[in-house]
Amino acid sequence: MISYQKNNLVSVINLERISYSEAWTKQDEFFKTIVEIKNENRNNDNNALLTPNFILSCEHFPVYTIGKSGKISHLLIGKEELKSKGVEFFETNRGGDITFHGLGQLVIYPILDLENFFTDIHKYLRFLEESVILTLAEYGIEAGRFDGLTGVWIEPNSINPRKICAMGVRTSRWVSMHGLALNVNTDLSYFSNIIACGIEGKAVTSLEKELNMKINLKEVQDKLIKNLALVFDMKI
Repeated sequence: MISYQKNNLVSVINLERISYSEAWTKQDEFFKTIVEIKNENRNNDNNALLTPNFILSCEHFPVYTIGKSGKISHLLIGKEELKSKGVEFFETNRGGDITFHGLGQLVIYPILDLENFFTDIHKYLRFLEESVILTLAEYGIEAGRFDGLTGVWIEPNSINPRKICAMGVRTSRWVSMHGLALNVNTDLSYFSNIIACGIEGKAVTSLEKELNMKINLKEVQDKLIKNLALVFDMKI
């Protein structure tokens, strides 16, 4: 019988500014690395190899992405206008609807073997949200969850709820892909071209807008990585 051991060590890799397609390729490479080890363990009569975990951090050049359950009608402009604005568009295999990624936005892709932590997708999403909520609290921003919707919101129970962090994930063999996008200094005008996350009538915001000042993106990244480690009990 194979003896499985959990590994909570996580390698953090900063991809810096990178196109969405390049980052997706990187994700897939790390994802396949983990799955190959899990497949080897399944076929191995000896002690199982430890599976690695990765967190990729980056900014993307302007791009709209849509999840496998998203509606293309939530993209409110056509291909020619996309081209004229210099914005790419990708259909992805993550969950969730349509969202925007761009400069000034912190994107985090956890490529984790969840069997190293816990096998519960609902809990995984809540832990991602909690890590963002803790990070925003360090800037004096009280954030929370909007009932029935994934992501992190400012004043979710008020007459003016504002989404500051979108999430969309995919898991296979308990290995995660995709992740979260936290608006730090994001140009929010791009969101006017979509029905963000398929949610009508709700505003989108950023740290810059809420605090009325530019925020150091690397500083936010470091705080969020620290809080992910805290919430998930990771060793970074």
